[in-house]
Formats: sequence, C-alpha cells, structure tokens
Amino acid sequence: MKIKGLILPTVAGICLVYAAVSIAQSHPQRVLTDPPKAPPRTSFAHTIAAVGLIEPSSESIHIGSHRIGVVTKVNVIAGDKVAKDQVLFRLDTRDLSAQRKTALAKIAQATAESRTTAVLLDQARRRLKSANSLTDPRALATEERDDRASECARLEAQLATSQATIALAQAELETVETEITRSTVTSPIDGTVLQVRVREGEFIEGGSSNDPRLIVGTIDPLHLRADIDEFEIARLKPGAKAIASPRGDAERKYELQFVRYEPLVIPKKSLTGDSTERVDTRVLQAIFRLKNPDDRLFIGQQMDVFIESHPRKSDS
Repeated sequence: MKIKGLILPTVAGICLVYAAVSIAQSHPQRVLTDPPKAPPRTSFAHTIAAVGLIEPSSESIHIGSHRIGVVTKVNVIAGDKVAKDQVLFRLDTRDLSAQRKTALAKIAQATAESRTTAVLLDQARRRLKSANSLTDPRALATEERDDRASECARLEAQLATSQATIALAQAELETVETEITRSTVTSPIDGTVLQVRVREGEFIEGGSSNDPRLIVGTIDPLHLRADIDEFEIARLKPGAKAIASPRGDAERKYELQFVRYEPLVIPKKSLTGDSTERVDTRVLQAIFRLKNPDDRLFIGQQMDVFIESHPRKSDS
C-alpha cells in the first residue's frame, strides 16, 4: 500500500523535471557580444547630442530655368568646378530666333517708311511755307493753301505712326533677346556642381520645382547643419565647442567651429525612426564649419554631433 501511494508523487516529479528540462532546452541562449562598431562618444563633461547633415557653405542652390523648352546642350557634370556666370545648360531657341528675325524685319520696314514720310513731310512744309509767304491773296487760292496745310498734318501723323511702330518693334526685339538670354542657364556663384539631373533632348518646365534639375554649391568650406531639440535649447552655450562623427564610424572625429543659429525654430523633418521619438518635435538648427574635413566626407552625409553645453539641473 505504501508503494502504491508513492507512484503518483513519483510520476508527478518525473513530469516536472521533464518539463523543466524541456523549457530550459527550448529557451534561447543569449550571449553578450560586443557591437561590430563602437557607438559615438563625447569628450565633453556636459553635452547635447544632435543629428547633423553636411551641406555647402553657400547652402545647396537648386538651379532651374526661367523658360520651358527642350535642352540642347549640357555643359557640366557632377563634380565640375564652375565660375560665376559660367554656362550650365542651354535650351532650344529656334522659335525665339524666328521671332527675332520678324522683329528686325518690322523695324527695318517701319524705319524705311519713316524716312520716306520724313522726306515727303519736309517737301510739304516747304510748299506750305512758300504759300504762307505770299503777300498777295490773289497769288494762291485759299483752297490750295488749306490743302498744303492738311498734307503737312497728314504726313506728320503718318511719321508719328511710323516712329511708334519702330518703338513697338524694338520693344518686341528686346523681349525676344531677353528670352534668348534666359534660355542659357548660368551658375549664380563660384562653386561646384553637386548634382546633374538634366539631359540633352529632355523637355523641362520653367519656374520653381521640388525636383531640381541641377544643384550648385560652395564646398570650401563645408558646413554642418545640426538639429537641436527644443527642450535642449536652454542648455546651449554661445559659440560652444562641438565635434562630429560620421554615422557608423565613431572613430573618425571632426572638430566643428560655430557659425550661427538659425533664428527660426522649425518642425523636425529628418526623423531617426527611434520608437521614443515624437513626430511633433521642433528643433533649432545650428550651423557649424568643419575645421578639418577630408575627401571622405560628402554633401548630404549624416553625422552624429556632440555640442558642449551647460549641465542639466538634475546634474548640478
């Protein structure tokens, strides 16, 4: 009887041990490992961490066209150094050339008519002057004198019309020549071509666009634009020291020199994807100059930035 009373507890114990072993074997084994690359660290006692983007010191200038049309020639490629007013690309101007010829023909025709009218007017004025100089009223009929005066008035009006036609044609010519000039897109600064997204034969729209065809900027020196959370603004030091490291390469550090703060606090645009990040965060943008850039840095590259700051109240 005693043996029978021990069977149930024994079976239960065996099942419990089996369950414990099964759970232990199925539980994933976690082994602590070092990250492939060390995270970025700061050397400042008190710091503000921010995310920054490398940009030209002139900021990126999006080049557009005043006119719509077909591109006939692209004169640059990405990476080219350009001077101010250097030609970047040209649009087809055959229609404008035809309009220019038409305007020149109008000017030539109106000028010839004006010269002919001026000669006739001079002759008519001499005849009217001769008639008015006669003292004997019987020497010339009144109707003849009136006809000569009317002829002078008619020719004066015709001359004025011809001169107005010349002025109008010249204005049309200036407009066409201006449009021809605007069909040649030039660089507004001395700088570097950062991106070219226009090809010969493509049709482009005029005016502003969110999809720039060509970007130019001054890359000597390079600037870094850092987004500082609005909750950290009170801790900023005027002209604070700062360092930056490329994303994924914390061993490389670049010293930064403060340039300015953008006076407008704006909504944060470049989200990091962190689960704790608030989409309604606003940031103050700080501009720094890279003191020791090298050829491993590129425009638009994201950087981890550490800015020397005042301590938090909880740290003091």
